[in-house]
Amino acid sequence: MVCLGVSLVAASYAYAQLQQDFLDGFGVMRGEQGDPAELPPAQWPDRDVAGCHILYTSVRREPNGSGWRTDYPWAQRNLLIRLSELTKTRVSWLEPGVPHVWLVRLTDPALFGCPYLMASDVGTIGLSPEEIDGLRRYLLKGGFLWVDDFWGEAAWDQWSRELGRALPPADYLIEDVPLTDPIFRTMLDVKRVPQVPGIGFWRAGNGTTSERGAETAVAHLRAVRDRHGRIIAVMTHNTDVSNSWERETEDPAYFYQFSIDGYALGINILLYAMTH
Repeated sequence: MVCLGVSLVAASYAYAQLQQDFLDGFGVMRGEQGDPAELPPAQWPDRDVAGCHILYTSVRREPNGSGWRTDYPWAQRNLLIRLSELTKTRVSWLEPGVPHVWLVRLTDPALFGCPYLMASDVGTIGLSPEEIDGLRRYLLKGGFLWVDDFWGEAAWDQWSRELGRALPPADYLIEDVPLTDPIFRTMLDVKRVPQVPGIGFWRAGNGTTSERGAETAVAHLRAVRDRHGRIIAVMTHNTDVSNSWERETEDPAYFYQFSIDGYALGINILLYAMTH
């Protein structure tokens, strides 16, 4: 009977794990480097700052993209570690040295506990009407969104079309943020939008930071503001700022060329998101 009891407990645990690993057809719930996803709990463990990454469906493919898995979870984990080191911000920890980065659907009520949202490879994103409604309500209730790591005009068209369903362009214009904007100097003085290539592209020795040649030669930081002028969404296009955090330990030369500028921009944007 003891063996049977142990078997039942093991089976129950395995079933619960299976539920976590597979969610509504999204497949195995693991990040880009194989880390198990952190799904939001019924009750947040604390009210300190945690990361939130959007779980979404891809409706097209982009070279070197991994859909929602792209840059999850270590880009935000490393950014939050640096935020805790360079500011007095209290970060929520999964374990010592590993911040929480929750994987959140736009239809999940947990969305409204997120201090900010991030997503990468959004040139592949497709949102349902329910997800569009969730994103709109989140942003208009005071939330903040940052999307990153999408390259070229086709990816831009896909993303801007989906965002426009939540925030109609007639009311919420997407604009390039001038370098004079306060978001570039919230804490650190950022003098340009860094163009960060993926580390694999950089290691291949292509001699450029533009992953698609002339089409993606210029990195942009674009934004949408609310009716009071507050930035509620930023878009770093033709650059992979998240890779400068995610891959910071893999090559010292990559770190010094890209991660310092990437962290400066990242910390400025997070501090802006949490103070405006």
